[in-house]
Amino acid sequence: MITARILLVEDDEIMRVTLYDRLKKQQWQVDQAEDGKSALKMIEAEEYHLIVSDIRMPGLDGNQLLEQVVRISPGTDVIMMTAYGCADDAVLCLKKGAADYILKPFDPDDLIIRIRRLIEMRAIKVRCQSLESNCHHRSPIVGSSPAIRNVLNIVGQVAMSDSSVLITGESGTGKELIAAAIHEGSRRADGPYVCINCAAIPEGLMESELFGHEKGAFTGATARKIGRFEMANGGTLLLDEIGDMPYPLQATLLRVLQERVIERVGGTRTIKVDVRVICSTAKKLSEEVGKGNFRDDLLYRLQVIPVEAPPLRDRKEDVADLCDFFLESFSRERGISFMLSAEARRVLAAYDYPGNVRELRNIIERATVLAHSALIESWNLPLDLTVGDSVELDGNSFELAVVVAQAEKGCIVRALQQTSGNKTAAAKLLGISRKNLWEKIKLHQLPS
Repeated sequence: MITARILLVEDDEIMRVTLYDRLKKQQWQVDQAEDGKSALKMIEAEEYHLIVSDIRMPGLDGNQLLEQVVRISPGTDVIMMTAYGCADDAVLCLKKGAADYILKPFDPDDLIIRIRRLIEMRAIKVRCQSLESNCHHRSPIVGSSPAIRNVLNIVGQVAMSDSSVLITGESGTGKELIAAAIHEGSRRADGPYVCINCAAIPEGLMESELFGHEKGAFTGATARKIGRFEMANGGTLLLDEIGDMPYPLQATLLRVLQERVIERVGGTRTIKVDVRVICSTAKKLSEEVGKGNFRDDLLYRLQVIPVEAPPLRDRKEDVADLCDFFLESFSRERGISFMLSAEARRVLAAYDYPGNVRELRNIIERATVLAHSALIESWNLPLDLTVGDSVELDGNSFELAVVVAQAEKGCIVRALQQTSGNKTAAAKLLGISRKNLWEKIKLHQLPS
């Protein structure tokens, strides 16, 4: 759990010191300011989770301070303190963005309860944002092949450590799912899980996305922004497609991994972060090092624990389980209980999937959309899955009848695919009668 950082703003010295001592006893990090102007300088220099401020103060009062906080640090909660007869001021503060108010005189324990509630709500919000933005990573790792069991064994071994993990593998193999499984099995599971795709962020914005920026750091930086490292504090950060990180930024990342501190763009102070970093890439980073695109010292730092996501062609025995998993998902989505015919399953099991699990999912989704019934036939599958399979010649046979029969079967399958299983249209496409097509379907033992 991250220790809350609180700023106490009160012009009455006796009350300020009394509250400061009580808040410090709660093991919170507490700073104090005697007026609004000094508080504003501290807010511009530091990041606070919560500000407890009096309303009536000389110079910059609580209302004006609140307006500045909302502008430069919108993620900071504010509790306003006001005298009993000035409740209207407190209500006005709520409308301007304050999180709570408390009327003087008050029991310090009441203030502590309010602060605890806001800190707990803050943690819940961070957790919900993490779950919402990364819910697509929560799918299970499906399969029981030796290759996937080996991956799951490694996940179980590394989850409880804080060592850096580098997940490699082809596109579509489920590297993000492996990263999510490591987080879910770790002692950080209750903390945030934050992802950033290094290939999807423009080079000029990458540093700000990772480390945040201060107000005025560059054109358009109208307020302080928290970066992904701070968002992931106490949890896990996945740097997806790390091989696409700009070379100049790699040195900064190496320093962060070694020292566990960051600096916002345009900032001057270091911020401690407690983050477990997991990286993934479809590139061969050793080759990128040779090309001068990736730092060798960063590679050594990242691959403390290497994990390789196996391609689907190396775990064909998982295809059936994956098909059933995706069919169940799309069946729930569309309210139809989809099934695969035996021929469709055979075709799917024989394909090599250059796009891996992602390609299989897309194939099943397409089939559930285009199929005219709940039973998905082979001709509901993409052409490139079945053409080679259907017309593949027997290399040991030179009999013309065998070769012609195989070619004929392939033509029929392609025609059925082209017409989404419409036999009348397929017969017209083949230049034969519907009756003749029925006979040939039975002859070649195709599903009718």
